[in-house]
Amino acid sequence: MSNNPEAPRKLAFLHTSHVLIPLFTQLAKEHLPGIETFHMTDESLIRNTIAAGRLTPNTIRRVAAMIGLAHDGGADAVMVTCSSIGHATALARSQYDFPVLRIDEALADTAVAAGTRIGVAATLSTTLNPTLELLRETAARAGREVELIPALAAGAFEAVLAGDTKRHDELLLAALLGLQGRVDVIVLAQASMARVAALLPENSGPPMLSSPVMAMRRAAAVLGSMTA
Repeated sequence: MSNNPEAPRKLAFLHTSHVLIPLFTQLAKEHLPGIETFHMTDESLIRNTIAAGRLTPNTIRRVAAMIGLAHDGGADAVMVTCSSIGHATALARSQYDFPVLRIDEALADTAVAAGTRIGVAATLSTTLNPTLELLRETAARAGREVELIPALAAGAFEAVLAGDTKRHDELLLAALLGLQGRVDVIVLAQASMARVAALLPENSGPPMLSSPVMAMRRAAAVLGSMTA
């Protein structure tokens, strides 16, 4: 965080996997011109969440602490890029006076505005459930009634961990195809799903929404308002 009003704004990304760093580095180059970025990663956040089957108070505190450290490291705003730990941003927002962004908030706003039947696809219950909760909260704030139709691609996450990308893709495609014809819009609860969704024929079903680009646009607006 710079005291120089002419200095570039800085955005920190908080990841639960190092494999996301190249994706968000490229997205920042495309959508956040003039914004400096840096990355912080702690894989234990997602591992502990999966092991517990939920986001625990300890992990929530640790996420909030890392967000504070990112600000201490110079960030004007921090984006949490993992939906499974997204709800930890609430504690951080109550503690800090700088912007704390969730990767999936802009996605939820768009999905709720797009239709009343929303399909939600995920490969982990620890991602699916927080995404469903966020969509319910978003719809309530917007005064809209929505029907959420979840689709958990069981076994897909385990397959990709085992190096079987083909099996992962097959299971996820089956889940996505199972939602088509039943919903107005499909939310891809994990950023990595966009690659698999692109394998489906164009115009073969309802719109599919993925969070990264929407989140970058939200971040650009937030950081832009800070420099105005």
